Amino acid sequence: MKRRSMAKLGYTLAAGASLVVSVSLWFTGNKEQGAFVGLWVPSILSLGTLMLNGGRDE
Repeated sequence: MKRRSMAKLGYTLAAGASLVVSVSLWFTGNKEQGAFVGLWVPSILSLGTLMLNGGRDE
C-alpha cells in the first residue's frame, strides 16, 4: 500500500475505534465519558484531513 493510503486507513481506524469505545462507555453507564470520547471522532477525522492535504488549496 502507498503511504497516503496507509495514513487514510490509520485515521479511519482511529476514528472508528474511538466511536466503538464511546458507544461502549455510553451503554455501560459512563455517559459523560462516552460523550467525551465521542467528541474525538470528528477531531481525528479533521486532523487526518488537514495532515493529508498538507495545507494545499486545490
